[in-house]
Amino acid sequence: MTIARVEMVADTAVGADRPDDRALDHEFAAGAEGSLERLYRSVSPLVHTLALRALGDATEAEDVTQQTFVSAWRTREGYDPDRGSARGWVVGIARRRIADALEARSRERRRLEAVRDEAPPEVADPLAAETERILVRGEVERLGPPRDQIVSLAFFEGRTHEQIADRLQMPLGTVKSHLRRSLLALRRGLEAADASL
Repeated sequence: MTIARVEMVADTAVGADRPDDRALDHEFAAGAEGSLERLYRSVSPLVHTLALRALGDATEAEDVTQQTFVSAWRTREGYDPDRGSARGWVVGIARRRIADALEARSRERRRLEAVRDEAPPEVADPLAAETERILVRGEVERLGPPRDQIVSLAFFEGRTHEQIADRLQMPLGTVKSHLRRSLLALRRGLEAADASL
C-alpha cells in the first residue's frame, strides 16, 4: 500500500469528533494522567491497521504503533487541541512513522544489494584468515547477551532482522538498536586488537 492510500484510509477513518473526544484532546494536551492510555485505546487499532496495510508485516506494524504513541506523548506540547483532534494528530504521526519504516526498509535493501554485489576478498593467508575469525568470534562473545546472540544470528547464520526479532521474541526496533550498537562495539574492539598486533 502506498503512503497516499494510507493517508486516504486514515482520513476516512479518523472521522468526526464526539464530545468526549474533545475533552480527551484537552486532557492529552495538558498531560493529564490516563489520557495517553485512553487515546491509545481509541486510536491504536487504526494506527496498527494502517501500519500493517502499508508494511505488510505484523512485527513492524506493532513497532510503528509503539513508536507513534511514544512520539505523541513526548511531543504533546506541540499539539494544539483547538486546531484539531488528538486522533487526527496521532494518525499524522503514524503516517510519518510508516514513511520512515518504508524508507528504512528501502535503505536496508539497497545496503544489502551493495554488499551482495561486492566480490569477496581473496584470502591470501589461511592462518591470517583463521586468526581474524577467532578475533571476531571473541569480540562477539565479549558483547554479552543478548547482543552476542543477535550478531551471531545476523552475520553467522544470515538471519534477517525480522527473523531475529521473531526468534528472540523482541521488538524489531530493539533488535536493530542492539545490532547497531554491537557493530560499533565490534569495530572498536577489532581496531584495538589490530593496534596491539
